[in-house]
Amino acid sequence: MGTRTPAQLGSMERNPVRARPLTEVVLRMIWDERRISRSDIARRAELSRSTVSEIVSSLLPTGLVVESGTAPSRGGRRPIVLEFNDDAYGILGVEIGGAHVGVALTDLRGRILSWNEVPHDVRNDPSGTRALVIELCERGIEHWGRSVDELLGIGIGLPAPVDPERPDHVSELILPAWKGSTGLDDVARHFDVPLLVDNDANLGALAEHWWGAGHGIDDFAYIKVATGIGSGHMIDGKVYRGANGVAGEIGHVAIDPNGPPCVCGLHGCLTTFVGRPALFARARVLAEQYPESALVGATDSTEAIEDAALKGDPAARQLVNEAARNLGVAISGLLNLMNPGRIVIGGDLARLGDLLLDPLREQIEHRTLVSSVAAARVTTSDLGPRSIAVGAATMILDAALSDSRLFPITVSRKEAH
Repeated sequence: MGTRTPAQLGSMERNPVRARPLTEVVLRMIWDERRISRSDIARRAELSRSTVSEIVSSLLPTGLVVESGTAPSRGGRRPIVLEFNDDAYGILGVEIGGAHVGVALTDLRGRILSWNEVPHDVRNDPSGTRALVIELCERGIEHWGRSVDELLGIGIGLPAPVDPERPDHVSELILPAWKGSTGLDDVARHFDVPLLVDNDANLGALAEHWWGAGHGIDDFAYIKVATGIGSGHMIDGKVYRGANGVAGEIGHVAIDPNGPPCVCGLHGCLTTFVGRPALFARARVLAEQYPESALVGATDSTEAIEDAALKGDPAARQLVNEAARNLGVAISGLLNLMNPGRIVIGGDLARLGDLLLDPLREQIEHRTLVSSVAAARVTTSDLGPRSIAVGAATMILDAALSDSRLFPITVSRKEAH
């Protein structure tokens, strides 16, 4: 099974609509409600009870849906309650970051059952990265204690744009050693399960929309701060990728045209001020200026910078304030241009909370239209450093709930007419 993107599998609509096969309508409704009777499904989906019974009969053998007790009667026999089985299958979500690989194994409700993360020189070692992905996936399955046959699929987030029409392609500007190819078909063949890829920030946005700070919000932006800076955009409840998958590269917005050179060939990009290498370089400068600072000897660790800032270290606080102001410049432009309902900050520095957000919000207030600020709440991620991996697993879940043929046991699909 080759590498694909969500766009290649068709629309990823969250709400059931009659234009979709009826099996998916019913399955999604059971997933959404968790517990529901056949009669309630028939009423809400405007289907006959015989049609619903036929669809449910096809779902029960898969283990996705189980009968679980009875509901109060509205007259006559008590209806049998159907429950979605969140443990029916597992999903592997992989984050390939600029300098690490993280793998989460989740159930069908986004709960993490296993987590493994290893630092790695992803940018310069593509073959080693692919081998590590396979190793960490196998480790997750072993910890899970079940067979690969019970694996629904693998979702992978990449630290680069992903073209929906060319999912095996990767930007040579961002990952030059990869020579334009992800090579992730090797991973798909190794496990023989569906494999989908997308940009990491897009998956952060997807995870926040389903499970986190963006839940229930159809228009918001997720900003990932890491080795590079990326943004994922939910518009009308769907990830917006642009014409060829490059939407959201906020890290390459120039905030100072006379600034440092960037790997993309431009100067003064946001990444050159707030990306992890830039933060570490600035930390080294501040450590020299503040010899008593906790940053001395700890200038190559984001966690150490965060810890120092939380303890009130003046050099670390200055570093965070500078990063927040630079982020604020780029986010202000995003607010004025797109008017999202929320901005969610994830990745590095996010656990600082208001230490990061207060100076960022102050910068935004001075650079945006009043209406843009009023409409947008700026907050940090609810999901922490595992959000991208969880988003990658969610991508598989979303695809399977939209097309039940992705489940390992074939579901008989009743079509709408």
